[in-house]
Amino acid sequence: MELSAKQTALEEIGSMRDLYRQEMNCQIIHDSIHARPGWTVEYVLSAGEAPVGYGSIAVAGPWKDKPTIYEFFVLPQYRSRLFDFFSVLLAASGADRIETQSNDPLLTNMLHTFAQDVMSESILFHDKLTTALAPAGALFRRATAADEIQIRADQLSSHGVVEIDGAVAARGGILFHYNRPYGDIYMEVAEPFRRRGLGSYLVQELKRVCYEQGNIPSARCSTTNIASRKTLQKAGFVPCAHILVGSVSR
Repeated sequence: MELSAKQTALEEIGSMRDLYRQEMNCQIIHDSIHARPGWTVEYVLSAGEAPVGYGSIAVAGPWKDKPTIYEFFVLPQYRSRLFDFFSVLLAASGADRIETQSNDPLLTNMLHTFAQDVMSESILFHDKLTTALAPAGALFRRATAADEIQIRADQLSSHGVVEIDGAVAARGGILFHYNRPYGDIYMEVAEPFRRRGLGSYLVQELKRVCYEQGNIPSARCSTTNIASRKTLQKAGFVPCAHILVGSVSR
């Protein structure tokens, strides 16, 4: 049976993307770029005339001039030919890089088979522990327009600050560039207030806000950022995957 990969519209692979999300059952880092005009090119994978999978190629933003396969899905009954489908996708798309999160078994296997110079760009975390951090003198509150956080007004409800004696010591929030209900927590502590546990306290409180809004907190940080790594773990986050990248070996 002839296998093929042909460029298609996003809506044509929508039902298979839903199956992909269900199978992953976790935060999907690059889920939102599908909806950004000009950022991604979609391919439908077919066995004969039947569509049985898809591949997504990032072509803009950080991936400009280096087309990168970042999603790959094949229906379970056709997975005995996964490597063949991926070879067809590579040939049709001209992609020269692969980027995946290591808890995506299909694309991670393709990465280690077809790529070289594989490296980790960041660590992904999911929430596993409830903490009760309470640094002396620290007060968490929701962010307001007066805090001058560079976000839209409708995003204030998912942002917060930590005050010490009335001074803003740390600020952060929850961003929804993941697939909902997953939210990405970020934070920053002002230099004079660092090494006092305020970052972990802020993350803890943002986790609570995230759950109260009906979402699931997640986080990530660079593999070399030891301070952030420790901050997230102290607040109850546990590492669950890595973002891996590699160059295609043809």
